[in-house]
Amino acid sequence: MVYKLKIAEIERDLPLCPLNDQLQIAAFVMFGDVELTEVSARELLKLAPEFDVMITAESKGIPLVYEMTRLSGRNRYILARKSPKLYMRNVIRYEVKSITTAANQALYLDGDDAKYLSGKRVLIVDDVISTGASLTALEQLVESAGGSIVGKMAVLAEGDAIEREDIRVLAPLPLFDAKGNPLS
Repeated sequence: MVYKLKIAEIERDLPLCPLNDQLQIAAFVMFGDVELTEVSARELLKLAPEFDVMITAESKGIPLVYEMTRLSGRNRYILARKSPKLYMRNVIRYEVKSITTAANQALYLDGDDAKYLSGKRVLIVDDVISTGASLTALEQLVESAGGSIVGKMAVLAEGDAIEREDIRVLAPLPLFDAKGNPLS
């Protein structure tokens, strides 16, 4: 079973993956799909407010925020990591529960990146917003660093997230029942 997704001029068949006996999600993975990444980045930038820097969470948002940074003529984006790295100092941490991960996770921001965000207009970018847990973690990290959030964007809003007025997305992504029927 697949869900046919259309973003601007391109289409993709997304395989349905069961979360449990009664609920499935469509797998949206930008890794390795250069055309999808480029088109999504271009279309999101058309909707973006004025910003100084973008931030995303590791890892599926990385190709998207990289391409958006490149297309916007900037040279730096910020990455919230899933684990602290040896080179990171004065780390800021925020815990998150995501729909696609079984256990609680944390996002980490390097102290130098936090200093860079201070006083900046920050655009939060992700591939898919579902429960909003990762988005909340990114918001907390930006606010802790002293950045000003000017917008929140994603390629897709999954399930009820499409009803949120605080995010800009390119398309909805429905949830599906066990038989592959979209849930309303």
